[in-house]
Amino acid sequence: MKKNIVLFILFILPIVAYLFFASGINSFTKLPVITPKVADLGNWESLNNEKVTLDNKITILGFSGSDVLKNRGNLFNLNEKIYQRYHTFKDLQFVMICPVGTENDIKSILDALDEFTDVSQWHFVFTTPQEINGYYKQLNLVGTLDKNSGTPLVYIIDKERNLRGRKKKKEYKEGYNTFHPADLSNEMLDDFKVILYEYRAALKKNHNATKQLLKE
Repeated sequence: MKKNIVLFILFILPIVAYLFFASGINSFTKLPVITPKVADLGNWESLNNEKVTLDNKITILGFSGSDVLKNRGNLFNLNEKIYQRYHTFKDLQFVMICPVGTENDIKSILDALDEFTDVSQWHFVFTTPQEINGYYKQLNLVGTLDKNSGTPLVYIIDKERNLRGRKKKKEYKEGYNTFHPADLSNEMLDDFKVILYEYRAALKKNHNATKQLLKE
């Protein structure tokens, strides 16, 4: 009897545990599409006169608003909780859409971040409040921008320009609140890991894995 128990613990129990966890992983390997094929950024001017596009990049997208200095803590929270952990991935970028006229404010924030962070994956593009609101509208989200054309929420856009999030009735989530570090550390980090897992799995399947997305 004891021998059978030992054999069960050594051989059968690990298999059962594997099947249990494997089924759990499979149920979380796809993050639903909230809005498919969002528009690219066009030729909006960037802080460093670079071409910024959403194509072929996993993008964390945000809208700074004209009160960016007042709300700069939101960017610092995002930088600390998500950016610093993952910015070395070449297929990842952080893009903020900002109103024209806030260039100097953004530069001062970026200079402050640069003191302790490699800011090369931070990108800021500038356009009019009218165009910002028009761009946000085509995202087809439940939320809205404030009177300053900004929001504390940021959004996950995949390489095909699909906006991703949670779509189930009890946990619908289209964006992640940078004002609340816990929202970034918990829900956003979990969902972001799902996106990375998707691409890791796809790259492994195609035998074309890169160190950036296969890095644990």
